[in-house]
Amino acid sequence: MIGMGEGECPFEFNFDAATFKVGDVVSYRIGGGSLDGMPFVGTLLEVHDDHVVISGDANDPLVRYRGTRESRPVVSEDQV
Repeated sequence: MIGMGEGECPFEFNFDAATFKVGDVVSYRIGGGSLDGMPFVGTLLEVHDDHVVISGDANDPLVRYRGTRESRPVVSEDQV
């Protein structure tokens, strides 16, 4: 992958949950099971007071995950 090992990341993330807005790119984690804590990249589709909805697959708009509203949202493994 381009930039691997060079300290550069090809994504620009919003880590400030207070400023989340639709269209922001976030780093989210899977909670529980074999994927626990693994980082993933998604785009915010909805922002609510207590949760967010994340696009889980850029190639399939039907893949959507509900995540916690925190700097790195957590998506429960049963949604993946």
